[in-house]
Amino acid sequence: MRQPLTRELHDLLERGRDRQLRLAVTGLSRSGKTAFLTSLVNQLRHAGLEARLDLLPAARDGRLLGARRVEQHDLGVPRFPFDRAMSALDDRPPRWPEPTRGISELRLVLRYRPRRPGLMGGETRRLTLDLFDYPGEWLLDLPLLGHDYPSWCRSQTGHGDAREALFADWQREVATLDPAQEVDEGRLAEIAERYAAGLRAAREAGFSDLQPGRFLLPGELEGAPVLQFFPLPGIADADPAQLAQLPPESLYATLARRFRHYQQHIVRPFYRDHFRHFDRQIVLVDILGALNAGPERFEDLSRALGRLMQSFDYGRRSLLSRLFAPRIDRLAIAATKADHVTPEQHPRMTGLIETLLAEPLKDLHFANVPVRALSLAAIRATEAREVHHQGQRQPALRGITLAGEEALLFPGEVPSRLPDADFWARQGFTFTAFRPLPRDAGALPHIRMDAALDWLIGDKLQ
Repeated sequence: MRQPLTRELHDLLERGRDRQLRLAVTGLSRSGKTAFLTSLVNQLRHAGLEARLDLLPAARDGRLLGARRVEQHDLGVPRFPFDRAMSALDDRPPRWPEPTRGISELRLVLRYRPRRPGLMGGETRRLTLDLFDYPGEWLLDLPLLGHDYPSWCRSQTGHGDAREALFADWQREVATLDPAQEVDEGRLAEIAERYAAGLRAAREAGFSDLQPGRFLLPGELEGAPVLQFFPLPGIADADPAQLAQLPPESLYATLARRFRHYQQHIVRPFYRDHFRHFDRQIVLVDILGALNAGPERFEDLSRALGRLMQSFDYGRRSLLSRLFAPRIDRLAIAATKADHVTPEQHPRMTGLIETLLAEPLKDLHFANVPVRALSLAAIRATEAREVHHQGQRQPALRGITLAGEEALLFPGEVPSRLPDADFWARQGFTFTAFRPLPRDAGALPHIRMDAALDWLIGDKLQ
């Protein structure tokens, strides 16, 4: 007990002195969370040496001396697999790190010289940076806290033909069910598995707005009754009073009971124990992947992000609130994989993500929450080139595709606004995916990781 208590007191004092920061890295599947965290740690470890961090003033001015990994606060949470990720990038040929499948954490101590040294000169300070990584699939469960079972059932309809087709097996089974019938546990488990299979197929097909998230990454809950429920499409027109009077052993009552248990014992503790303690947050979005996947997937991503942004507690904080009621007081929204398009397209990526999240961004500005959108590549996998075509210079990218083929190409333009139906009918998108570049030891190549770091932690390095 003594050591954890000492650690708690130390963390409380550091937060009171504004020398501890908790940064959450969030995003949906394939958004690049593992690559982002790996690059962030790598850049800070090489700060003051060969890392190129010109957009982070503390590094550009030579005041950021580096970072060291130390024991994390919560010893019951897996450590972010930084070393394993770096080993994958150092393979021959290099490969992308395996994505994380659960919660992970990493603590860094940054050492820097303040912009205005003390009277004695030569003063150095430390900032403790706690990094948190969460599965995007679990994040999408947070909006469930605003539903009861009937309203959640209604929210799971009308998602488009392509997605509905992936749930055809489940729909055939659920269409034969009567909410008032006595529940058959064996059949209920089978139908719940068909629903989970539909969610997995939808994720592989590029859809994002998928609930419940734990059905996709169940972990230790695999096979538990709390993961054996699903929406009943037919209850939208049912009388709520009649549904409430159904006996406890009915199918409807059983599904509603399991939904409430999932809310209260899976989703709410996750929000209570983790998310409400964050200071800063970056939300990563694979907007190029959504464009590649087509209009239904793009609209699905927009809907998922809108719901996600409404689930967090944002706002500026005083010293007392930092200690006893933490809230997220600075937010970054990053369009990832900027290295998959040519440099002149990067502003379009940023503009598109701003347009995609226009309504949530208005709410954040109204709440006086500092927010910034940017495009970045946590680990740059291509090199910008120019080619001559019909007497004109054209931008191009050089890289190695995931299939191992060397490519020199112009991947296409990013739309400057949200694509409409006519746009999708005229053309699609084929942004190529690349494997990591071979590298020597040292800092990982990147695009605008220094800008992200400046926004997220730069004010703490003054």
